[in-house]
Amino acid sequence: MTHLVTGGSGFIGAALVRELLSRGVHVRVLDDHSRGRPARLADLVDAGRIELVQGDVRDAAAVHAATKGIEVVWHLAYINGTRFFYEKPDQVLEVGVKGSLNTIEAALSHGVRRYVLASTSETYNTPTHVPTNESERLMIPDVTNPRFSYGGGKIAAELMTLHIGGHRGLETVIFRPHNVYGPDMGFEHVIPEIVERIVEVSDGLKAKAITLPIQGDGSETRAFCYIDDGARGAAIAGLQGNSGEIYHLGTNCETSIADLVIGLGRALGVEITIQPGPLQVGGTRRRCPDIAKLSTLGYTPEVGLDDGLARSARWYADHFLAKRASRG
Repeated sequence: MTHLVTGGSGFIGAALVRELLSRGVHVRVLDDHSRGRPARLADLVDAGRIELVQGDVRDAAAVHAATKGIEVVWHLAYINGTRFFYEKPDQVLEVGVKGSLNTIEAALSHGVRRYVLASTSETYNTPTHVPTNESERLMIPDVTNPRFSYGGGKIAAELMTLHIGGHRGLETVIFRPHNVYGPDMGFEHVIPEIVERIVEVSDGLKAKAITLPIQGDGSETRAFCYIDDGARGAAIAGLQGNSGEIYHLGTNCETSIADLVIGLGRALGVEITIQPGPLQVGGTRRRCPDIAKLSTLGYTPEVGLDDGLARSARWYADHFLAKRASRG
């Protein structure tokens, strides 16, 4: 049984690859490494445990070649990171739309049994109910704001998955991750950005009490899911989920950004006083998933927030401290 994971050198993709291997699945990865890092998979490649194919999901020929002999396609390739939504929305949408259509068409052409799409909680923008279940409406509140290139591309991908792939005979499953985090997740996300500011403002963690400016007033909320739980939950949804269904992936522990910042400081031995600032246009004040549907398949988050933040904060702090030291 061979599965194709697009975006497999990305943060969630690489963790999913390892999770699938632990379940006895043979894995082929397709990635151009523009957002991922092949180093995340180097040990698996060296040991001959996976096939790693370099290619762009926007290239239909490359996608078709990688899909030959595949039973299940996991489509994770995308451009994430809020900064990129503003800086290159054209590429975000191109990867989202072309990548999804190419992988669906290749799956249909090569007799793939099942197609699993990684979507996002960004499809809701500001949900009407919190905790939010999978029946929540999807929306783009302002098509002129490039931030919504990400959520808009994912909405298009969901429609194509269900109504092209599913309508033409593929088993289809969609999972919507909610704030999956951990070491080596990249640097364009809230946790590494906060850790970097803590390191800088505290002069390399020398100061044990600091005032830290943030976006918003800290009352905004998210539910943070550690990468080990995220990979396991994604595998459960994709392997065991019912065709045509959508599953929330995350935790139901709603956490304020203020508590997140203070928790990261605590993990690094720094007491933080928050200085509120303006919230970025298009930001969402509350988000937390209802994970009951995935729980019926046997999913339960296992890594608590304090433990996950400690692992993540230390990894990023070590990186930023080494960077400071290299600057002299």
